[in-house]
Amino acid sequence: MKYGFGVDIGGTTVKIAWFDQEGTLLDTWEIPTVTANNGEQILPDVACSVQEYMVRHSIDRSFVIGVGVGVPGPVNGKGIVNMCVNLGWEKKDVAGELQALTGLPVKAGNDANVAALGEYWKGSGEEYDSMVMVTLGTGVGGGIVVDGHLLHGAHGAGGELGHMVLNRHETQRCGCGNRGCVEQYCSATGLARLARERLAQEQMPSLLRGKDRLMAKDVFDAGKQGDALALAVLDTYYDYLGEFLADVCAVIDPEVVVLGGGVSKAGDILLEGARRGYEKFCFHGVKDVRFTIAQLGNSAGSYGAFKLVLDAYG
Repeated sequence: MKYGFGVDIGGTTVKIAWFDQEGTLLDTWEIPTVTANNGEQILPDVACSVQEYMVRHSIDRSFVIGVGVGVPGPVNGKGIVNMCVNLGWEKKDVAGELQALTGLPVKAGNDANVAALGEYWKGSGEEYDSMVMVTLGTGVGGGIVVDGHLLHGAHGAGGELGHMVLNRHETQRCGCGNRGCVEQYCSATGLARLARERLAQEQMPSLLRGKDRLMAKDVFDAGKQGDALALAVLDTYYDYLGEFLADVCAVIDPEVVVLGGGVSKAGDILLEGARRGYEKFCFHGVKDVRFTIAQLGNSAGSYGAFKLVLDAYG
């Protein structure tokens, strides 16, 4: 039996997991993400933690397949990140540098992509050959698996679904600098924005009024209680989400769409609404695409990162 590491680098913490080659998660821990000085210490810290773990558990490196890494930024097929604002990185050879530091084979990918690969391998996409995963959180991320292969893209930007343009008349800018991105409407922050705008436009009573900091969860909770304004906001949200997913599925034609991220905790109400919105806009050839909720939660990135290195060197 051989083993390996799956590393998920986030803006606050780095999640590190230890797997066997069958994909069984054997151990997991976290270290802080030190972003000072343009994140120069991040990869050395990861290498140190991995090496300390191997020493502490008397692991011979001949039994280690390698280290897979997920990074919050575009990563090309060679493991080079073009820019990672959250970590302070510009162009960086993540795979090459970490391989030099650890002496182990390394593969790197975009964090949303590797999370999708994790869900495909051991989560909600396990029964399918082709899958689109959409993470609905503070932003909107995604990952695409076609016939068992993760789509990286020529520039490492494959699966950046949140930055498709959904409304070309939008006046506010997205975090990426463009206007009208999916992320501005379908993220948790996008849903909260839709609710605030509706509250300002209408005088009807609502459970959403008077909240100091209106969150996406508040909208779903009020909707579940039959709040008319919240239900109207959710209908608008589902239309945006459905139109977006219809466009994606018309291009990819996946067997299943997996919804993850914080918004996915809404569960069935989200699935039903997304399906309803999707059916308004989808091409008839993809009307039978399945919808489901992600299973692996915060571990998806670690699973997918390890799968990257397993596929390459296992």
